[in-house]
Amino acid sequence: MTKLIVICGATATGKSGLALALALRLGSVILSADSRQVYREFDIGTAKPTEAEQKLVPHYLIDICAPTDTMTVADYQEQAQALIAAVGVSPLLLVGGTGLYIRSIVQGMKIPRVAPQPELRSQLESLGQTQLYAMLQQVDPVAAQKIHAHDLVRTLRALEVYYVTGCPISEQQGENPPNYPILQIGLDCDVEKLEKRINQRTEQMIADGLVTEVENLCQKYGADLSLLNTLGYQEIKQYLAGDISLEAAKELIVLHTRQFAKRQRTWFRPYPQIEWFDADSPDLLEQVWQRINEFLEDV
Repeated sequence: MTKLIVICGATATGKSGLALALALRLGSVILSADSRQVYREFDIGTAKPTEAEQKLVPHYLIDICAPTDTMTVADYQEQAQALIAAVGVSPLLLVGGTGLYIRSIVQGMKIPRVAPQPELRSQLESLGQTQLYAMLQQVDPVAAQKIHAHDLVRTLRALEVYYVTGCPISEQQGENPPNYPILQIGLDCDVEKLEKRINQRTEQMIADGLVTEVENLCQKYGADLSLLNTLGYQEIKQYLAGDISLEAAKELIVLHTRQFAKRQRTWFRPYPQIEWFDADSPDLLEQVWQRINEFLEDV
C-alpha cells in the first residue's frame, strides 16, 4: 500500500534538508510541493535542490514547466497523483511550503479544469467588483456565500468557471480524499530564529549567484516575465535596473520573505492533521524519525 509523508511549513524552516535525510534513511523519493520550483531555470531564488542533492535522492515535480507557461493547481495535482500511483516506492515524501499544492493531494480537492481566460477576465474586471459580486450572487449564490464581497480574485475565478463551463463553480468543487495513509509533519520555530534563518539564506543565495541568475533570466525572457516579479527575483531586478543598491535589495528580500512566511504559517496552522516539530530542535531528525516509524507500524 502507498503511504505518504508530508513535510510542510514556512519557508526557511529546513524542510528540504530534513526531507533529504529522511529519504536517505527510508530509501524513498521526494515529491516537491513548491509552486515555483516547478519552473525550469529558476533555481537559486527558489531554493531548488542542488544537482548533488538530486543525485542523492530522486526528486520529482521540479523543472517540469517552462518559465513562459503556467502551472495551475489542477495541473500540479494531476501530475502528483499520477506519480504517487506509479512511482512504486512507499512511503513517499511530499515536501514544500505551497499549501494549496499540499491540500490538493492530501484532501483530494476537486478542481475545475478551466484555464485562465485573460480576455474574459479583462472584460469582467472593467465592470468593477460591486457589479461582479452581484452577478456571482445571481449565477452561483452558494459560491457567493463563501467568497468575501471584496475578494476580486476569487469572484473573477468563480465567474470565469461559470461562463466557460456553464456550470457553477460550487457544483464542481469538493473533496475526494485519497485512500492511502498520510502523516503530515510541520516544521516551525519562533519568529526571531526564523528571521535569522531567512537572513542567512538570503546571504547564501546572493553568494551562490542570484544576481547573475536574475540577469540571465531578464536577458533571455525579458524583465516583464511574471515569474521575475516574485520573491527574490523582483528585488534583484530592481537592483539591476539601478533603482536600489544590492544591500537594499537584500533587505527587501528578507522583509518580503518574513511576510511570506507569516502568510504560510497562517495557512498551515488551522489544519489539525499536521503534527508540529521545532525546526531548531537539536534532535529534530530523531524526533521525526521516531514518529515516522510509529506511523509505518500502525498502518
